[in-house]
Amino acid sequence: MLIEIDEGSGFCFGVTTAIKKAEEELAKSDSHYCLGDIVHNGREVERLKKMGLTTVEHADLNSLHDIKMLLRAHGEPPQTYMKAKEQNIRVIDATCPVVLNLQKRIRKAYEAGGQIVIYGKNGHAEVVGLVGQTDGTAIVIENLEDAKQLDLSQDIQLFSQTTKSLEGFREIVSYIESNMKEGAHFQYFDTICRQVANRIPNIMEFASRHDVILFVCGKKSSNGKVLYNQCLSVNSHTYMIDDPSEINFDWFEGFDSVGICGATSTPKWLMEDCKKWIENEETRLRNH
Repeated sequence: MLIEIDEGSGFCFGVTTAIKKAEEELAKSDSHYCLGDIVHNGREVERLKKMGLTTVEHADLNSLHDIKMLLRAHGEPPQTYMKAKEQNIRVIDATCPVVLNLQKRIRKAYEAGGQIVIYGKNGHAEVVGLVGQTDGTAIVIENLEDAKQLDLSQDIQLFSQTTKSLEGFREIVSYIESNMKEGAHFQYFDTICRQVANRIPNIMEFASRHDVILFVCGKKSSNGKVLYNQCLSVNSHTYMIDDPSEINFDWFEGFDSVGICGATSTPKWLMEDCKKWIENEETRLRNH
């Protein structure tokens, strides 16, 4: 059976940089802290934990002081930096440059006045950081239905979480443009990361080339859910897993090729582990 790993899948630039920074810090000392899961992938978090990386949450900050703490690629609201300063916590900032630029743009727009709307997932780490730039006043919309609840008699400046779908963003822009009340101004800024957005057509093409698709990603990955659904739309034999132990060999019955792909938070080594699992299982069944 042919098994192919998608070359375009795996960590995006922001995640790669954050993990590299964590590994560099852990090489200097055997214990280090990270605020929130460094990446939305349990297996990678576990690997770094074994190297000495301790994940802490915002609620833990009051009891931590005089430590070094990594801020992950998703970014943080200004309050986190203020709290770290109060607690004498040395921040290693691994915020993705694309997210950092977006935070600055939102802050600038907020200070200029007007209603800030963010197309994103409520409660997602990146979105929490973006809303923080507006002192908590930004309105978060997750879909077109949410957009229909907006007050379109007010000026609106629309931004997007970097990992949302372009299609969804364009749909919302089109709705707001068509329904803005006279005298109100609407500006939108396409702040979706192209390194992420461009994966959609590529992964769909990859999924359509194979009989069966294993989509490897952590259960918390919002980017993973988007990409998995795109694979499923072109290949009904698409299965989401976050560990080789979840693979069911019956899925491959009567098929000749398997494609393995994943999210921007999926490590390459995990996709390789899945490939090895299938190869070992094939060998075992042949020898029976």
